[in-house]
Amino acid sequence: MRIASLETIPVSVPYRHREVSSQVARDGVSDVLVKLVTDDGLVGWGEACCGADTASVEAAVRAMEPFVVGRDAWNRDAMRRDAFTHGLWQFRAGTGNFAWAGIDMALWDICGRASGQPLWRLLGGRRQAEASYFYYLARGPREHLAAQVAEGRAAGFDVFYLKVGLDDAEDRAMVAGVREALGTGPRLRVDANGSWSLPQAVRNLRAFEEHDIDFVEQPVRDHPIGQLAELRARTRIPVCANEGLWSEADAYARITARQADVFCFSPYWVGSIASFHRLAWVAEYEGLQICKHTHGELGLAAAAAHHVVLTLPNGVEGHQQTAHLMEHDVLVEPLPIAAGPRWGVIDAPGLGVEVDEDAVADAAGRYRVDGQYRPWQDDQLAKEER
Repeated sequence: MRIASLETIPVSVPYRHREVSSQVARDGVSDVLVKLVTDDGLVGWGEACCGADTASVEAAVRAMEPFVVGRDAWNRDAMRRDAFTHGLWQFRAGTGNFAWAGIDMALWDICGRASGQPLWRLLGGRRQAEASYFYYLARGPREHLAAQVAEGRAAGFDVFYLKVGLDDAEDRAMVAGVREALGTGPRLRVDANGSWSLPQAVRNLRAFEEHDIDFVEQPVRDHPIGQLAELRARTRIPVCANEGLWSEADAYARITARQADVFCFSPYWVGSIASFHRLAWVAEYEGLQICKHTHGELGLAAAAAHHVVLTLPNGVEGHQQTAHLMEHDVLVEPLPIAAGPRWGVIDAPGLGVEVDEDAVADAAGRYRVDGQYRPWQDDQLAKEER
């Protein structure tokens, strides 16, 4: 069973509202779908999440084609070794990992379909009957946040996530407003995307303590390396690492150094489903937890990571997702987490989801006409020049 062809399809799918953080202000997801076909006609789909520049990730996937076409579909790790060693993608590991993750996902899909098994079985079997996902709150005034909380609670969500790090006073008011709307019980997380200094993080987290924060994600920069661990020792709120887990080596070093209580990453950060799975088990051996990350994703990437989550004993309640933010997806059936917090076992082989090629064509047409959804807006730039 060898790979006969590789096709890339860049797509854009809009959000229902703008996503705003201390880093981004974007209106949708622009990713590269990867379609592999074997010499006996099996089709596998993957999704390369793109971050900064969709065109460069598509170019990277195309550059990796010689390391894939003609190869045995089961030999994923050997293909990746050749692409990164002989193709020199080790010198551009960030883009390389985002690109290879889409190819890797399609290879897993093919192997699952060929064997008639879902990915979680190929990964060793499940440890969970289901996984839960969070409700992603949009920043705004108190009444807007309260309305979102009410919507999320009505849909059954009990983990809520809020971006902070743009303005300390606003952040404190929003956190207080969300906790008031939630009452006691539901979990509340905040994510500063590394925007706080160490003293600023200590002050803000002290102020947040009364609001029962589940954990704070990346409150300070990922460098210098000891900074997050120092904050962990100075706050009562559990700390989650996200930025800084840019590769297998980075994630391994930070997990084994026990820099955080929770580590939030995904297959496309460390380059493959297997790498995410292995590193998640390293965290388990260290007595630490894993939160599946999203960089903004469509249903293919979400399904691939969900298979891994089902196999883990150390996943958090409330993994990350953007399914409920999307106006539509590229799948025949919507994901369960587009409407609620819980997602059970996937029984169908491979990724266990079916691609809607009409929806793909629509999203590809949007990308051709409008380009990618930029991760920034003009009013974020050159503030010192105003």
